[in-house]
Amino acid sequence: VQLQACGGGLVQGGGSLRLSCVASEGSFTDVTMGWFRQAPGKEREFVGAIRWSGGTTKYNDFAKGRFTISKEYAKKTVHLWMNSLKPEDTAVYYCAAGRRLISSTMSNANRYDSWGQGTLVTVSS
Repeated sequence: VQLQACGGGLVQGGGSLRLSCVASEGSFTDVTMGWFRQAPGKEREFVGAIRWSGGTTKYNDFAKGRFTISKEYAKKTVHLWMNSLKPEDTAVYYCAAGRRLISSTMSNANRYDSWGQGTLVTVSS
């Protein structure tokens, strides 16, 4: 699966942004699509993920209630809707795809084998 993420940009604190990840070239059997982020000087962290089949989602605690992941099956696109953005949400956001992930491994970046190029989100205070 090849991935391309887009939608990043500069947004004021409290604002909203939608990131998109378009997937192509490959089977989507047993695929989980994940979003991760990496802020300057920090390690990459899990944001959330969604199963391509069924739509089960999982979120990191900081994302619950503010971020939502959805999918457009026909367009092979996954969206990350981000609301009530905070300056600490500033990071490069990556989408990723992994196969045969169980719930306990959906947050593990090492279980994802395809990654998009990343898109920068900057939240001003």
